[in-house]
Amino acid sequence: MNLFAQFALLSDAAQLAAVGGAFWAFAALAMLMERRRARRRDVARLEQVGWVPWTGLFMIAAIIGGGCLAMSLPVVLGSL
Repeated sequence: MNLFAQFALLSDAAQLAAVGGAFWAFAALAMLMERRRARRRDVARLEQVGWVPWTGLFMIAAIIGGGCLAMSLPVVLGSL
């Protein structure tokens, strides 16, 4: 069975928890990339095209992921 079919067979709360976990994983990646960008010594490279607002992406992903996990928490804990 492929991954999409397994995801489709999960309950709504489990799907919401999986999406929330994915958003938190993306938030962790954005936090890591922001730290990497901030520690870079060459200021001229910061001004090049390709700069990404990692802090904003981190905040958005963390809030959405936390909301998804908070909404799914009662059902997921109730099924244990």
